[in-house]
Amino acid sequence: MTPRTAYAASARRWRSSSAAIGEGKVEVVLNRMYVDDGDILSSAGVTAGLDLCLHLIRRDHGPAAANTRARALVAPPRRTGGQAQYIERLRPQATGDHLAPLRKWMLDNPADELTIDVLATYAHVSRRTLIRRFRQETGTSPMAWLADARIDRARELLETTTMPVEHIGRLTGLGAPSSVRAAFHRHIGTSPQEYRALFRHSTTTANP
Repeated sequence: MTPRTAYAASARRWRSSSAAIGEGKVEVVLNRMYVDDGDILSSAGVTAGLDLCLHLIRRDHGPAAANTRARALVAPPRRTGGQAQYIERLRPQATGDHLAPLRKWMLDNPADELTIDVLATYAHVSRRTLIRRFRQETGTSPMAWLADARIDRARELLETTTMPVEHIGRLTGLGAPSSVRAAFHRHIGTSPQEYRALFRHSTTTANP
């Protein structure tokens, strides 16, 4: 936008910019979190600055890099009306490796009917030993860890594919679409469709 430069602003924040506007030096774009005007980029506040940073990562390095950084920041990669926050993954990080092969098997086979008995048999331990060791290494129960792992996998598929929710439910072991929606609302605070909309975006727009 030459010779004027566009700046993102909230109406209240930028009332004092009337002089610059009158001189034709800038164009204030109201109620936009950020504006990408080529060589000059601006945001309408500190928090919006994070959105602008994610936009730059998305523009220069692609959506996958921006999504990863957004989760590391505990922020959505592209803010809309709802300001939900997302962490890198739900399942706890393990501090021990005795049951690491079991956990990998669980991650590789989320669609299987994985009961405590099935898990104990795979790990060659009793039910009681499995539950105790699993909690020691992860801080949670095997079934709770599995539930989180299934949601983590569903999130990954929503972010990176156009796969229908019904198919995702089957592949992850979350079940029917209604069960997937219930799990997302309970653990993520949004629906699968809304989550996908946040993580699937055009890299050519500067208006999040």
